[in-house]
Amino acid sequence: MSRLNMDCPAVYAIRVQGILDHQWSDILAGMQILVARGEPETYTQLVGELPDQAALLGVVNSLFNFGFPILDVRLMHGH
Repeated sequence: MSRLNMDCPAVYAIRVQGILDHQWSDILAGMQILVARGEPETYTQLVGELPDQAALLGVVNSLFNFGFPILDVRLMHGH
């Protein structure tokens, strides 16, 4: 993987506790929403390319402000 810069686009996966409806995609920078119902918990994974890490922070802050506990954030592919 090449060195990641804070101002370059990258694909991220963010996993949160609970269920987000697909309509949240518009609010969360167009990220794809995938719901996994299972044991011991149900979670939602958001996957998508964000233009920079400032946009990533915006998505994470929105999830926090709406009360969705963040389980993890992963870099899937950097440019």
